[in-house]
Amino acid sequence: MRQLLVINPNTSASVSALLQQHVQVAAGSHVAVRTATARFGAPYIACEASYAVAAHAALDVWAYELVQPLRLPLPDAVLIGCFGDPGLMALRESSPVPVTGLAEASFIEAARHGRFAIVTGGERWGPMLQRLAQALGHAHALAGIHTVAPTGAQLAADPEAARSLLAQACRDVVRQMGVQAVILGGAGLAGMAAAVQPQVAVPVIDSVVAGAHWALRAHPVPPERKVAGFDVAWMGVSGAMAALGLHPGA
Repeated sequence: MRQLLVINPNTSASVSALLQQHVQVAAGSHVAVRTATARFGAPYIACEASYAVAAHAALDVWAYELVQPLRLPLPDAVLIGCFGDPGLMALRESSPVPVTGLAEASFIEAARHGRFAIVTGGERWGPMLQRLAQALGHAHALAGIHTVAPTGAQLAADPEAARSLLAQACRDVVRQMGVQAVILGGAGLAGMAAAVQPQVAVPVIDSVVAGAHWALRAHPVPPERKVAGFDVAWMGVSGAMAALGLHPGA
């Protein structure tokens, strides 16, 4: 049976439970999904500072999972369960198995339809996601980003109100930007794309579903390492990260 490790860079157990549920359904019964929660950081990433800490937290929880004796064998792929993919490049550099995140997987899926827009919660995510799209090579296909005032955590706490707000936001970006697809981005918004799809004239991409599918398919950046680890010796980090220090990639 294939193994998929989902890393929740938030410290919220409820977000981890939501990810576990929706990723497992999307991956299918032939895949064993395990969701691991960040051991420090913010309950829900919503700003630059929490995003920066989340990258460290993602590396930490990944290392912790790998050094646990009962976690063998290695997962077949790693999915960062945050629409923003904190730590993506660092994890990819350190991992002998493919790594992707909700945002990268969604960008790839949406771009297949043409130009796309993003709808997500939390006003500070706009410039952060624009920068990420540029870094991942998808800025040319991204027509725009519409952020609603509530954070993903607040939207997840009131699903009925969230569906109405998000459906209207999706219709607005289709009308205003003329896009061929809309990404509904955020771990806390898992499952909402299907709910709003009947009200939107173009495909609405669920970032969690896209992440699950892409993590278990062909990969744009195959792993280059043979052994999990880092190429530096750490000071002041967790024992798990220190244990994986100075493991050359080749």
